[in-house]
Amino acid sequence: MSNNYRNLTASEIAALERAGNRSTDWSKVEVCGSFSPDQLSHTTLEGTVRIGNGTTIRNSTIRNYAIGDSTHIESVTRMECRHRSAFGNGVLVATMNECEGRRVKIYDRMTAQTAYVLALYRHRPDTLHRIEAWIDALIGERSSDIGEVGRDCTIVGARFIREMRIGDRVTVDGASALENGTLCDDAYIGVDVKAYDFIAAEGTRIANGVTLERCFVGESVILDKGFSAGESLFFANSHCENGEAASIFAGPYTVSHHKSSLLIAGMFSFFNAGSGSNQSNHLFKSGAVHQSVHLRGCKFASGAYIMSPALEGAFTMILGHHSYHHDTSEFPYSYLIEKEGRSMLMPGANLVSYGAVRDIEKWPKRDKRRVKRDRINFEEYNPYVCRSLVAAVNTLNMLAGEDPDAETYTYKKVFIKASLLNRGLKLYNKAIVASLGAMLSKGAASPACDGRGRWLDIAGQYITKRAVDELLDAIDRAEVRTLEAMESRFSDFFERYDDYAHDWALGIYAELLGHEPSAEEVREAVEAGANAHTAMRRTTDADRDRDCSMEMAVSYGLDSDSPNEVRADYCNVRGLPLT
Repeated sequence: MSNNYRNLTASEIAALERAGNRSTDWSKVEVCGSFSPDQLSHTTLEGTVRIGNGTTIRNSTIRNYAIGDSTHIESVTRMECRHRSAFGNGVLVATMNECEGRRVKIYDRMTAQTAYVLALYRHRPDTLHRIEAWIDALIGERSSDIGEVGRDCTIVGARFIREMRIGDRVTVDGASALENGTLCDDAYIGVDVKAYDFIAAEGTRIANGVTLERCFVGESVILDKGFSAGESLFFANSHCENGEAASIFAGPYTVSHHKSSLLIAGMFSFFNAGSGSNQSNHLFKSGAVHQSVHLRGCKFASGAYIMSPALEGAFTMILGHHSYHHDTSEFPYSYLIEKEGRSMLMPGANLVSYGAVRDIEKWPKRDKRRVKRDRINFEEYNPYVCRSLVAAVNTLNMLAGEDPDAETYTYKKVFIKASLLNRGLKLYNKAIVASLGAMLSKGAASPACDGRGRWLDIAGQYITKRAVDELLDAIDRAEVRTLEAMESRFSDFFERYDDYAHDWALGIYAELLGHEPSAEEVREAVEAGANAHTAMRRTTDADRDRDCSMEMAVSYGLDSDSPNEVRADYCNVRGLPLT
């Protein structure tokens, strides 16, 4: 923003008025030294207005705004700051719980990790009070009687822009209403968007009739094609179109593309919603008080339904209707399917699906962020999921040991067939070997990186529970005193992730061996892990080959009589080699 503002000269005012411009008080209009009257035409200026170098304004009404250099504003019905505002900072978002039990106070530099703590750690009210006090101080810094538009922005065809702070290189093209919000650098707002009490982080794209109310939209998130959301948080690289979200915590890479899909009162990350997928968060008794958590990598098939409360393990595929409040968090990479009105679990079944591999490989390739404020771990083999693999093996062995001759087993509202239990044990054991080998192959043992104990997935970041508890305890003791210091602790762990993961894997391997592993034993574990990974990939590659085989060419080459033409059509459309 330019700071060499000056008042208009009498000749400049006269020239402006000849060009159809007017002001309620020309003395409150400030311009840069190189200002030329031809920068404005048919524009009304009300209250305090500052105009940057090279900025042009046409056919618009501006009230109480400072506008940066080289920005173009045209055909805006009203851009006004009617009262003092923090521009979306401090808005309380009722994420996950529609009855406001998990409200998060949003701000323009909020990360997924801090939002996770604010939403999930309600058992530590004093800690949250201290964090919110830091946010309140930031709100004071962000508050102003004057709205802002940054440098190199384009704002055209908008109707009402009220109490907005707009960063650099932002485009607003045909928005209907933007009110009490912040648009960070490089954001794009398209036609017919209505957004109230919100913050949009760097590189977001919100377009084509989207409606938002009390939302945080994270870096490089896309909301498009009439999507509507209220009381929701969306973090890095999420992409939602057509459907609806109500009171959700959408961690990184939350995806929903279908008109008939509803995401409500839940937590998601690395998630994909099939068409017609739905959840209900109340039982018509106590109101909308229940929540569901769908851990990293879950997918809803078309028509999937969950009655909250419910919890699924990481990378679970959900098919059918489920209304018994299951908890499958111990069983990652599973299928949860409806069978005869009940919830049946297929433990580890997703480990042989190429779809899961494709998802894991595509996410880092689709990271469009520049700032990368949210910390995201993409590692396939990690302590968080591997811990669940170990727990799953222990639970399945326990179930089988209690009744070796049973045909089915019941555990936390799901049933498991004996044949699927045995298959799951084999798959999980192979995945544990691959995971430990991969983690031992990276990083190094370090006294400063204690990775022992339980690991968490904090909205995309893998981190030890010990590290989170130590951070929150440090906040309580006033050893961590600012948002920046809190974020630094998350970042420090993120930078040393491989060392922490190595230490965790070394401890688990020692438990399995019954002694501290030698260097040779570690090398053997790494080699065994690589072999297990290769064997698992052979299985998933075979699954991919089946999906790409000519058996799947039904409906291709529709008008062809020749099998060769059918093959050519199929291969060319699918991008497969002609063999």
